[in-house]
Amino acid sequence: MGLIADVLRGLFGRERNVVAETLEVFRENAEAGAIRDQASRADALAQFAAEFSRSQAGYGPVSRFDRWMDGVNRLPRPLLALSTLALLGSAMVDPLWFAARMQGLALVPEPLWWLLGVIVSFYFGARQQLKSHGFQREIAASLAQAPTVAANVSRINDLRASGPDAPVMATPSEGDHEQDVIIDNKKENPALEEWLELSRAGK
Repeated sequence: MGLIADVLRGLFGRERNVVAETLEVFRENAEAGAIRDQASRADALAQFAAEFSRSQAGYGPVSRFDRWMDGVNRLPRPLLALSTLALLGSAMVDPLWFAARMQGLALVPEPLWWLLGVIVSFYFGARQQLKSHGFQREIAASLAQAPTVAANVSRINDLRASGPDAPVMATPSEGDHEQDVIIDNKKENPALEEWLELSRAGK
């Protein structure tokens, strides 16, 4: 028994497991591997969060360069709209000048127009996607507050339902009854009897 106890103590004593330690040489520890995978995913998500936190939707710190680029990205759409209106106005003010410019545009090769269309499509598509993602995040944040708002409204309705009713003016008889005051209308009143007798005598 002593020999067996010494062998078991040598294998599993002092918080050791020689069998598990030996197997880990040939096979990865599943628990340790899961911990490493989870840490790797957490680090990757933290890196992505750090990269996208400085977005142009107003989340996270934004540098001066980001603000400047955001301002530059806002220029093409108003410039395109204003330039189109300016061309329409110039066509009415100076038709010859407008016709000369249109002849110059006619000389632009068709592949260049395709390239311009691709650039404009990518630009406006990226801007639209960025703004739509920011809008979706704002909607998600608003929806996350919906349960709190609903709970507050429910509390307000409960307070309104359990609040005191409007005061009701009680009649004198009800007030006297609540105060245990008994009025005996049949009790004799000498002064009233005397007044009635004087009134009858005066008539």
